[in-house]
Amino acid sequence: MSTTVDFIEYVCKQIEGIGVVRYRKMFGEYMVYVNDKPVLIVCDNTVYVKKLPELEELLANAELGYPYKGAREHYILEIENADLSRQVVAIAETIIPLPKSKKPKAN
Repeated sequence: MSTTVDFIEYVCKQIEGIGVVRYRKMFGEYMVYVNDKPVLIVCDNTVYVKKLPELEELLANAELGYPYKGAREHYILEIENADLSRQVVAIAETIIPLPKSKKPKAN
């Protein structure tokens, strides 16, 4: 089951106010960016956030899971809890670096 457009838009609405929020479809699922940083992975209507030491205490009781085959273990974010979600995203956004720009290959 793939993530629905309604769900990804709900996820983005839940974290409004943290920064510039956008999403991008990738491999049939979605990546949510905050201030151009890839902060959340959304697969099968489930929201995942990278396991970062800075989130350990806040998400101590969170479920763990794998967003896709071959991925590292992530926290499953309880997106219905908007306050917690905004708190987690605000912390993750400060830690996660901007993606490196892709430079065209020289011939």
